[in-house]
Amino acid sequence: MLALGMGNTCMTHTWKITLALLVSAALTACGFQLRGAYPLAFDSIYLGLPETGEMHALLKRSIMAGSQVVVTSERETAQVVLQVLTDRQAKNILSLSAAGRVSEYQLVRTFGFRLIDTDNREWLIPGQITVKRDVSYNDDQLLSKEAEENLLWRDMQNDLAQQILRRLATARMPPATASATPQPQH
Repeated sequence: MLALGMGNTCMTHTWKITLALLVSAALTACGFQLRGAYPLAFDSIYLGLPETGEMHALLKRSIMAGSQVVVTSERETAQVVLQVLTDRQAKNILSLSAAGRVSEYQLVRTFGFRLIDTDNREWLIPGQITVKRDVSYNDDQLLSKEAEENLLWRDMQNDLAQQILRRLATARMPPATASATPQPQH
């Protein structure tokens, strides 16, 4: 009787291993990759953001952790420059209660950028990413709603950084432009 019970345990363990292998094979086949590992086509980058800002620190940490790219502190020494065109945050009223009080807000972060090299050639055309989150509001829960809003802003920033990294991974060196076109000889 004891041997039969151990056989079932071994059989269950074998099925679990087989299932885990099948799931990992399916994820690999569909192109799944862990967040943070992005192949970038450049060797160094200057981030056109305040160096003391959270977004600069987050992007720098993510780029350096997921690639061999060096984040430089001087624009002139970088192969490419992340040029920030817009970076806006907004808190919009989404809905009102019957009493006319705010019951829901929408948090919006819009980030526009392009990637250029030291010759002002575009590696990545100007693009814009907009991240939105809805948050309910209640005057009776002011402190907890404020903490929830701060967490949502942080989550939006992390999401934005991952989307920027995915866009940077699509950047390619622009084709060299011919400085002088050869004239046909007569």
